[in-house]
Amino acid sequence: MGGITNPTSDLNLTLCDLFGDRISKHRTCWLHIVANHYHGKNYITWKEVEKIKKKYRRTAPCFNLAHPRSGRWPLRERSGESSSWMDNPALTTHKEGNKLDTDTFECYIEHIWKNFSEDKRMAFAYLDSLWFSLYRESSTRPKVLTWIKQKSIFSKKYVFVPVVCWGHWSLLILVNLGGDPDSESRRPCMLLLDSLENAEPKRLEPEIRKFVVDIYKAEGRTEDKKVISQIPLIIPKVPQQRDDEECGFYVLYFINLFMQAAPENFSLSDGYPYFMSQDWFKPEDLDSFRGNLEKEIPRKKVEIRATRMSRRKSGRKIGVISVDD
Repeated sequence: MGGITNPTSDLNLTLCDLFGDRISKHRTCWLHIVANHYHGKNYITWKEVEKIKKKYRRTAPCFNLAHPRSGRWPLRERSGESSSWMDNPALTTHKEGNKLDTDTFECYIEHIWKNFSEDKRMAFAYLDSLWFSLYRESSTRPKVLTWIKQKSIFSKKYVFVPVVCWGHWSLLILVNLGGDPDSESRRPCMLLLDSLENAEPKRLEPEIRKFVVDIYKAEGRTEDKKVISQIPLIIPKVPQQRDDEECGFYVLYFINLFMQAAPENFSLSDGYPYFMSQDWFKPEDLDSFRGNLEKEIPRKKVEIRATRMSRRKSGRKIGVISVDD
């Protein structure tokens, strides 16, 4: 990227020079929109990049930049040049520490989980916050399905699936996954709770449905694929976040409140949407919840990370792993 010293000037750059060899990895984020928009041209200006970024960064944030990762991805360096196009402030979409990373999320959810009694937890399960993202990658999909099978989720009434896509957190809840489609009290359904309606959560539906079909298949279930594909996916109205950084804490609070109030028998025809509504909780309730977590967790967070490091060394599987997007 020789010569990229002034991001405000109209420099003629090839897409390869601008994005390196990782442009295809960004898929549906704003960087992909840039690449697709200028496909076939041999230059692009910083002014044009900034214009697209401003327009799409909220609805199509860059998951590759925002996704937490370990330090094992070295930035490419050339003699006397900037180490990476990601170092340029004109392209930065995420500042370290602002959004909830998956390591911290895992510490918080384990803390929340242990605050409930064992009897209460029997009806619930939760998947690691990276599994859905890893499932989306064909190379790691089989492993993720193996991990999910070990969770015995078909014996649970409710399964929490944190979803991290395009730098945004939402919560998928699988309800009565092993239930009878003809039963009123045990009919399977899916809930997708999203604190940012502008992110268009409905666009996740094709991947969610494929995810669920593959889970059934990996479990060796006998349900017909057509029946599985007709499991209702409901997106209830829930409180909306106030800024670009709160989504992870909203997911944690959704989980905490849902576990407290989940009905014994969930029914779409009798009781839904239950407690889930736009006035489910007040912003100050979330602030209090978040403050308590941040005060209670620091020491536990260190212990959990140390445990994960020891698992890496012993070669066993871990919940949070690092992959190149």
